[in-house]
Amino acid sequence: MMRLWLGFAVLGVSYLQGAEYRVGPGQPLATPGAVPWESLQPGDTVLIHWREEPYRDKWVICGAGTAEAPIRIRGVPDPNGRLPVIDGRDAATRGALNFWGEERGVIKIGGANRPADTTPAHIIVENLDVRSGRPPFSFTGRNGHTDYAKNAASIFVEKGDHITIRNCRLHDSGNGLFVSPKSNEVLIEGCHVWDNGIEGSIYEHNSYAEAAGITFQFNRYGLLRKGCPGNNLKDRSAGLIVRYNRIEGGNRQLDLVDAAGDARIARDPRYRKTLVYGNLLIERDGEGNNQIVHYGGDSGKKEWYRNGVLYFYHNTVVSTRAGTTTLFRLSSADERADCRNNILYCTAPGRSFALMNAEGTLELRNNWLPDAWQVSHGHFSGTLNTGENLRGEKPGFENLQADNYRLPPGSPCIDAAGPLPSGVPSVERQYVEPASSEPRPGLGKPDLGAFESGP
Repeated sequence: MMRLWLGFAVLGVSYLQGAEYRVGPGQPLATPGAVPWESLQPGDTVLIHWREEPYRDKWVICGAGTAEAPIRIRGVPDPNGRLPVIDGRDAATRGALNFWGEERGVIKIGGANRPADTTPAHIIVENLDVRSGRPPFSFTGRNGHTDYAKNAASIFVEKGDHITIRNCRLHDSGNGLFVSPKSNEVLIEGCHVWDNGIEGSIYEHNSYAEAAGITFQFNRYGLLRKGCPGNNLKDRSAGLIVRYNRIEGGNRQLDLVDAAGDARIARDPRYRKTLVYGNLLIERDGEGNNQIVHYGGDSGKKEWYRNGVLYFYHNTVVSTRAGTTTLFRLSSADERADCRNNILYCTAPGRSFALMNAEGTLELRNNWLPDAWQVSHGHFSGTLNTGENLRGEKPGFENLQADNYRLPPGSPCIDAAGPLPSGVPSVERQYVEPASSEPRPGLGKPDLGAFESGP
């Protein structure tokens, strides 16, 4: 296909827009397999239009865009908003491509023989429904008919710089998303990630990432596939930010552990500071571990653990477990959580809710907690520092049964927030269903939790 380059000038600044490859019914290219993935250049855009039948294509992206001219792979929804589907079942890899790890993902970023093995940069993947990269499904690739690996992902980022995954649906795979440690500055936003995992295996998750700089924002993380005991959002990154998401279910909602021996990640100065704020975290009865957040490490090598601070603020945590709920498990005495301005609620009697598991240091200030909350349900050898906190029977949600966790007039959580610790970002937005956000109203003193009451 002939490449078409268009030049533009905006306010006296010239730049180039690359080629546009249009895929789908009535378009020049019938399927994504017809796109010359091996020769994408800065500024190129691949537009994949919705069609009734899923596309059964696999590919790798190894091009390098720039900040001014990224490489974009964009789904074009139908008039009803349905996203084009990229289905890994019985998919085929474009013959001009040759890359290892085909069994690890439906769409792969980085790591190939053809195109050349460069580091992808400034890649944007958006508006796609990517599914079904897992056993027992298979595909046709460079080695013929091949089964997917258990840890295959809908999108597998082997390496890359400035990678954005936006407004995608990632489901029915071993991992919905997998990001490897050679990745830098990754943004996952506005995505719906659910129904992933492998039955009976704790090693596959809705998403699993280890990068130097990664932000998860405005996403909806739903339940894993039935019988799959993995975590929801598992992460080993430096510079981790989890903000303005809805995360429901999983063995744990957040499993934020060590870099598993990757020295580059562990030496990153951001490794020991983790930010979790403005999120809605939901624990349903009978699902997974009773712990909401695990922070520190799981390799058993404590010298690799984060040994830092988890800043956990302006989150709304709701547990409907009939039994006990524990907010934090800190992996060692050297881990610390700074917990402020949250709503921490359970429907079981207040004594069912504990803050900590066994060790570590917790700073607890200006939160709403249930009456009779416990420090721990077992032996606690750590440190608890408390300031002013509210407690009661109910925080006053709009409608708990309808999953409306906003605050009506009269809630004790309105205007009850205190100051944040120095050096952390303020809360400027709030989550909006199904996977979006809006500015958080600035109406005087902030409210507790993930949502600000408004007029």
